[in-house]
Amino acid sequence: MTTLDDLPIRDDLRGKKPYGAPQKPVRVALNVNENTHPVPETVAQDIVDRVAQAVRTVNRYPDREFTVLREKLAAYLGHGITREQIWAANGSNEVLQQFMQAFGGPGRTVLGFPPTYSMHSIIAEGTGTHWVTAPRDADFELSPETVERGIRATKPDIVFLCSPNNPTGTPVSLDTIEAAYSAFDGMLLVDEAYAEFAPTGSPTALTLLEGRPRLAVSRTLSKAFAFAGARVGYLAADPAVTDALRLVRLPYHLSALTQAAAGAALDHADLMLAMVDDIKAQRDRIVAELPKLGYRPYRSWSNFVLFGGVADPHDVFLRLLADDILIRDLGIPGHLRVSAGTEAETTAFLEALARIEA
Repeated sequence: MTTLDDLPIRDDLRGKKPYGAPQKPVRVALNVNENTHPVPETVAQDIVDRVAQAVRTVNRYPDREFTVLREKLAAYLGHGITREQIWAANGSNEVLQQFMQAFGGPGRTVLGFPPTYSMHSIIAEGTGTHWVTAPRDADFELSPETVERGIRATKPDIVFLCSPNNPTGTPVSLDTIEAAYSAFDGMLLVDEAYAEFAPTGSPTALTLLEGRPRLAVSRTLSKAFAFAGARVGYLAADPAVTDALRLVRLPYHLSALTQAAAGAALDHADLMLAMVDDIKAQRDRIVAELPKLGYRPYRSWSNFVLFGGVADPHDVFLRLLADDILIRDLGIPGHLRVSAGTEAETTAFLEALARIEA
């Protein structure tokens, strides 16, 4: 049987493994930070109706500039952001890939602060961009001084900051983002995939866009909008950045069906986001309950909780799996991560974890 080693793939891809979290049929899946609440029925019906309408013209290419969707995304974000500042693609991962194709590539370097979103390094490798790292502060925090020190040490062309950070849930302050921007003359991307789960009124990097043409802020509909299966991500930046992404995007990359579905979801933003408060409540419940079981949760502004104090993470992972509950073993010594589910799912996780300790 032919293997990868038998094929003439790029030398820098040899020995690499593709991204992938376990996909198992379990009663409680809390491993990939999905929104475990389904799309409300009234919204689902409107999405179906609009997709059905779009199907009637799929013999034609979609709007290459996805103009209506960009207008809706700009209106949703607010902060004076205009349609010209918006870009969208099939999930925020494709947005990040296009960003790296435009500003990274062979001979260029991107800096990250692990543990962080694993796709950042994978996208870097896939685009031939050299991935370098710098350490975080204690408890996975990231201060302005630490970011500046990392940038001085690595001299990157691109810096990725993830706020709230995945897999730790920790936010990045605006002071840290400003310090990063001022510390070098390359492109700074702030990944805000979980921004809607932050405390109400929390600062966002979107407020820093004006006057900073090298700053980009990525978001997604996958998490707060319960739209993971639809694959819609987007970015806000200076219009010159969106012009750069046009140079590398594939023709008509965002289908008419995707544009229709995403537009419908955004038209029901209030209803779609109504579930966020419940998810935040379950997250805070996990944070409050884990210490009672002897674990140490980290502060989280996301829809998941990283917790330490796990003597044998893989054993706990397997024992929960045997109870039909799937969480995430990230390979961080002494730690596991769990997504905040519905009240029933969260209860099932906490009770199963308590049985393990018993």
